Amino acid sequence: MPPVCKILDYGKFKYDALKKDKEIKKAQKIVETKEVRLSMTIEEYDIAYRIASASKFLQEGNKVKVTLRMKGREQAYVKKAIEIVKEFCDRLAEVGTADKAPELMGRNIFVIISPKKTK
Repeated sequence: MPPVCKILDYGKFKYDALKKDKEIKKAQKIVETKEVRLSMTIEEYDIAYRIASASKFLQEGNKVKVTLRMKGREQAYVKKAIEIVKEFCDRLAEVGTADKAPELMGRNIFVIISPKKTK
């Protein structure tokens, strides 16, 4: 007949459980989301600078949220704003892929770019 209960040191049991939890936490990777903000009147140099920083974030394994905020009369040119965001995503194509198409929410257009899987 197998034993019904096992007698052990409770302090050692808690210590082993804590150690096991620590090992599990150490093994998992926490993915952060970094944000890059664009505007409708952004210049080429600024776009290049933001692409460099976004590609650095993606190579570190983080996701990048690209946000374009439209102010005042810029809200009438949603198509142009979406084009700016799409072009930004296309220029980051070698290090990351957009999860879905750029999305309009209020006066902001945003898209989340995930890093490409490396083998």
